[in-house]
Amino acid sequence: MPRVSKIDVFRKREQPTLSIRTRTKVEDLPVLIGESYCKMAAYLKELSEYLSDVPYVAYHNMDMQNLDVEIGFPVPAALPAKEDIQSGSIPASKVVFCIYRGAYRDMASTYGEMATWIEENGLKPVGTAYEHYYNGPEYPESELLTMIVMPVV
Repeated sequence: MPRVSKIDVFRKREQPTLSIRTRTKVEDLPVLIGESYCKMAAYLKELSEYLSDVPYVAYHNMDMQNLDVEIGFPVPAALPAKEDIQSGSIPASKVVFCIYRGAYRDMASTYGEMATWIEENGLKPVGTAYEHYYNGPEYPESELLTMIVMPVV
């Protein structure tokens, strides 16, 4: 059964990133994420650089048949772009977050819980939702750890 830690708020500093932004159907997302992470990891190796935090996917919309996603790696400093790998950042912002444990396909209710929490606490969601992945497909679905982050004002 999916489990959510306490929902809370904090101020996040700007984080430099390397990312690939594209559009996809939700059913094609797992393969696209894997391919993108491999491509960016190879580029980081070429640069002799490392991640500075766990990988993420940013959801710029929630149209499951035409998702606008940014698949990225936090990095220690701005790095040069290459082909479809862009240099950018996750902006500084006030965010609501929680740690979710369970299968990715069961996260929708967690987004609902977070939306309710945001409203009940007098906040308003703004911008892009981020999912930060602390482990991956090598773990059982019941043990997948994802931090969900939603900017607010």
